[in-house]
Amino acid sequence: MIVAGFGFRGSASVASLRDALSQASGTHKVTHLATVSDKANSPVFLAFSKTMGVPIAEVCATHLAAQQTQTQSTASQAARHTGSVAEAAALATAGPGARLLAPRSISTDRLATCALAQGAFT
Repeated sequence: MIVAGFGFRGSASVASLRDALSQASGTHKVTHLATVSDKANSPVFLAFSKTMGVPIAEVCATHLAAQQTQTQSTASQAARHTGSVAEAAALATAGPGARLLAPRSISTDRLATCALAQGAFT
């Protein structure tokens, strides 16, 4: 299982999400998309998931905050109690023992971040 976790602003577009994923994914095949619960059903994230043909996993705020992230964004910490929404969402969805494949990547327009995590037993 390889999970692409996302953090994004309300003004992000499908192109923002695609750009962040492109920068983060390299040659990895993503099996799931993940983000915080209150953004998982946003029209842009749903449209992105549809174009990717990959299911969405919603991560509650408690599980998001419980993850240890490589990135420590003060803005993310203040808003979501985690150093990186993208990293935390990917790790939480990939399950116990998951590892980040790299720190988050930021879209060129700076409206979306993406990080990939691999499940421990894949």
